[in-house]
Amino acid sequence: MTKTLLQLFTWWNGQTIGTRFHTWRFGEKVGEDEFGNVYYRTKGGVKDKALGIQRRWVVYNGPIEASIIPPGWNGWLHHTVDVAPSEEKYTPREWQKPHQPNYTGTAMAYHPPGSTLGENKTPAATGDYQAWTPGR
Repeated sequence: MTKTLLQLFTWWNGQTIGTRFHTWRFGEKVGEDEFGNVYYRTKGGVKDKALGIQRRWVVYNGPIEASIIPPGWNGWLHHTVDVAPSEEKYTPREWQKPHQPNYTGTAMAYHPPGSTLGENKTPAATGDYQAWTPGR
């Protein structure tokens, strides 16, 4: 019941009723990632008339955050690669980092040294600066 209400009244939690209907009517499940996101494409490889390419989309497991999509699935969604990670043996490259949540706007966000929101105070002046005094 709660999930249905969220789909009725929010667009940022999983999928809306419209997306659910479109997925049921035209979607073909391709796979799922380790975060529970489910990936779809148009049934039968039908290409979109306006775009000239097959439509691909993701239904997020929980709040929508684009940074949670793994690199292999991101490439497939953006038509960088033709084969979905579920249809091949995909191994991430050594430079591809595991997902880290986006903490912007939360108490766990990164605050550089000297930030007014950081725990540390602004570093003391080093003495190589003389303040300007009016009238000198």
